[in-house]
Amino acid sequence: MAQTTTEAKPAVTRNQSVGWLRQMLLIRRFEEQSAKLYQQQKILGFCHLYSGQEAVAVGSIGVLREDDYVFTAYRDHGHAIARGMDPKAGMAEMLGKVSGCSKGKGGSMHFFDAEKGFMGGHAIVGSHIPLAAGVAFAIKYKGGDQACLCYFGDGAMDQGALHEAFNIASLWKLPVIYIVENNMMSMGTQLHRHSWTTDLTLRGGPAYGMPGILVDGNDIEEMARVTRDALRRARAGEGPSFIEAKTYRFRGHSMSDPMKYRSKEEAEKAKEGDPIVLFESLLKERGWIDEPTLEEMHEKIKAEVEEAIQFAEHAPEPPLESLYQDITVAPFIPQE
Repeated sequence: MAQTTTEAKPAVTRNQSVGWLRQMLLIRRFEEQSAKLYQQQKILGFCHLYSGQEAVAVGSIGVLREDDYVFTAYRDHGHAIARGMDPKAGMAEMLGKVSGCSKGKGGSMHFFDAEKGFMGGHAIVGSHIPLAAGVAFAIKYKGGDQACLCYFGDGAMDQGALHEAFNIASLWKLPVIYIVENNMMSMGTQLHRHSWTTDLTLRGGPAYGMPGILVDGNDIEEMARVTRDALRRARAGEGPSFIEAKTYRFRGHSMSDPMKYRSKEEAEKAKEGDPIVLFESLLKERGWIDEPTLEEMHEKIKAEVEEAIQFAEHAPEPPLESLYQDITVAPFIPQE
């Protein structure tokens, strides 16, 4: 059975909480402006927005160390910003500019920042899940105590690569934490139509000898707590954990999605659980933030994202010769 999350939440500081709120607001603003740029045809290709799911990334990445690693799927802007990526580098990548985090050649689905341990941004469903196991194996092989977070959607639960990775991660007790962001829809297919059970912890946790933990993905502090517990297990050599974060995306699967598979009433009802609104209210109740401070934060974030857009629009295009660069790894030449 899935483990419940009824233990007392660990204390969080005011500065930490306000920082988390700011990150969520920054992600939301980045995504809202990205949608506008896409509609203006300044962003091309696929574009998958993270609005509504911010508490999952910010709450879990917010308790990592600088030397830990993060993998995610193609809905990756929020995770990248939560890991500390400069919005300028992210927006430049969205516009295909050479100043982007992937030199303008990855686009929306392929954000990378290796210096921060952010290992992408992967477009093929489930393809990055074995990669996260590989990084976790490298950590264990080298005797380190880092950990690796790996995010994916509920649709990836049906991929064979996921089950192979889960099996080997448990067999070898690898320090990897798998987080399924269950937004209840695999593209346009509701969870109950593609999964034999809507409790994904049964499929990804006990089935592979790892804890299966169900958490409200709109509760950022609870998200942080269960991730801390999983990190403790990973660093102690106790193996992987599986977290199912119940969440909801406010927009379609991608910008080209008309969302005919869900009603407007359903979408509006989901917004009552907006993680940003909930956390703002909680911090006000605690006396950790007031309305003037919140308004000032909103204005500064608007200015920061606008600055990122201006930077991206004026950044140069990748040079033609870069088309053949970074395709393969440079050959290793041993020193004599």
